[in-house]
Amino acid sequence: MNEPITPSGYGPVTIAVTSGKGGVGKTNVVVNLAVALARLRHRVVVLDADFGLGNVDVLLGLAPAYHIGHLLTGERTLSEIMVNGPLGIQVIPASSGVRDLAAMTPRQRRRLADALEELEDCCDFLLIDTAAGISNNVLEAVRGTRLALIVTSVDPTAVVDAYAMLKLLTKQDATQEVGLVVNDARDVDDGRLVHTQLDIAATRFLHRGLQYYGHIVHDQALRDAVLVQRPVVDHVPQAPSSRCFRTLACRLSGMRHGGPGLRVVPRRTVAAVAPVPMEALQCA
Repeated sequence: MNEPITPSGYGPVTIAVTSGKGGVGKTNVVVNLAVALARLRHRVVVLDADFGLGNVDVLLGLAPAYHIGHLLTGERTLSEIMVNGPLGIQVIPASSGVRDLAAMTPRQRRRLADALEELEDCCDFLLIDTAAGISNNVLEAVRGTRLALIVTSVDPTAVVDAYAMLKLLTKQDATQEVGLVVNDARDVDDGRLVHTQLDIAATRFLHRGLQYYGHIVHDQALRDAVLVQRPVVDHVPQAPSSRCFRTLACRLSGMRHGGPGLRVVPRRTVAAVAPVPMEALQCA
């Protein structure tokens, strides 16, 4: 197996934000979390690891001159391809529509890992926005990170796919910390119910728990911010979704000082949860 993008002992707190299903708002979570962490005076770098179909730069309204492909070929250095985003966050942009970058060679992975070591003394958090799905490329992007943060929505198909991702991450490394964020939830109870479903299935079939980091509420302001290519925490700071992102950032902030993230203590009410038959599908 290839070595991880982020080698052990790496300086910044590395958080891979991933999902089983596309369209759950994973990249939106990444860019808003990055800005919220920057507001807490953390130095944040975002790596767009959807190398062939990246769009972190699009959501931030950026127009990078170079992308990760120029780094992997040796044409540009890391400092030359990084672009500045809001509140001082820095973005390592992916390409868009470059098929060759959808799967990196071992040599390219080594070159990227070497480049990221340059961030050790100038970055507090490295957020990795993975591609959607459960491909080997996604699993390799997550491997070796401090925390894998799975984003799902309340849609039953997204919940099942989130469980599939959790299962594969557990098979890859049962010791890696994995957390959950429920996006586009109606309220706090909506998010807790989704977590309870996944946590019960993980405990029963994977013999592990799933930490809950909270929810992002359904909010028209968030959709409006996407249209103007700005993070909602910057565009409408007092919007309900902005408050959710700030809460998430606060929960993760303590990891910078060697501590755990401040997870939510779930109120498990098993009888109130409509079962999602995740293991009944193909999770033996």
